[in-house]
Amino acid sequence: MKKLFCFAAMFTVMFMAVSAFALPAMAQPDLGLNYATNLGLASQNGDVRDTAVDIVKYLMTFLGIIAVVVILIGGFRWMTAGGNEDKIASAKKTITAGAIGLVVILAAFAIVTFVIQITTNAINGEF
Repeated sequence: MKKLFCFAAMFTVMFMAVSAFALPAMAQPDLGLNYATNLGLASQNGDVRDTAVDIVKYLMTFLGIIAVVVILIGGFRWMTAGGNEDKIASAKKTITAGAIGLVVILAAFAIVTFVIQITTNAINGEF
């Protein structure tokens, strides 16, 4: 019990020391959102956040295409199994894995779109 108390006390002191330096830095109005623009690295439309959103959308599209290809491969294996139960089971596992991957990718895309919309509205002052 004494070791646990000492550990909690040390953790609290370290947290307070770190927060003493971090909180003033977080209170500054410039959060570095224009840093890339100042360096001349801004995107075509002028906002780095839009470029990040475009990259995420392209990656999600690419991953979705890969998941659909995995499902198609599983279907091809099933059609060419010739009644062999082992090959059919392997094909079913491939199709299931592709379908689960597609659901995860679509959920991630929905979450990213939602978060981007909420943060953009918050930055622009719209609620």
